[in-house]
Amino acid sequence: MHKYIIMGAQGCGKGTQSQLLVAAFDLVHISVGDIFRGHIETRTKLGARIRRYVNDGQLVPDEIVEEIVRRRLDEHDWNYGFILDGFPRNRPQAEFFLESYDVDAVIQIEVPHDVVLRRLLSRRLCSECGLDYNLIFHRPAVAGVCDVCGGELVRRADDTEKAVGARLKDFYAKTKPILELFRQKELVISVDGTQSQEAVHRAILKQLQAVRARMDRPRP
Repeated sequence: MHKYIIMGAQGCGKGTQSQLLVAAFDLVHISVGDIFRGHIETRTKLGARIRRYVNDGQLVPDEIVEEIVRRRLDEHDWNYGFILDGFPRNRPQAEFFLESYDVDAVIQIEVPHDVVLRRLLSRRLCSECGLDYNLIFHRPAVAGVCDVCGGELVRRADDTEKAVGARLKDFYAKTKPILELFRQKELVISVDGTQSQEAVHRAILKQLQAVRARMDRPRP
């Protein structure tokens, strides 16, 4: 079984690399952001609360995030493992996770701040079918128009420069330091996220292979 956490600032490529690992190891991708968007789109009471935080450029409170993650992992549909994206976000959450679940590796995708900011401000979403675009990596054939349904491409409500700046500031202040906790457990592997998607994926697989070999090595 493969159980991984993937970490890095928004826009570093976590979603893409998670999907590649899902395909490689038959994992379940547990994305906190996707769960949030699901609640918002289905207009649940929780979704209304999440929308208010997002529109104000704030992070969703820890207690809501922890409850969502706990419920999702309790579904136990991850027969071959999971890759957890968007959690933990601070040291208490990391300590809770290590006490409650085993993890094989923490994958850190490193991308400079200015690159992440440019990527995030280039994201667009089809207002009709919801397809994601990025004006750097995935441009539509016709500017501002979805290739699939012809819908208008819009910037996400939480991708304003103010909101993006607030999220990145929170990440550097709170989330990044918890990597030290995982490093103490010798769980962290780091890759350069400025490479091509294929190169990043190859680098992750190579390091995960080394982790697996170390875990399988007989202890003295």
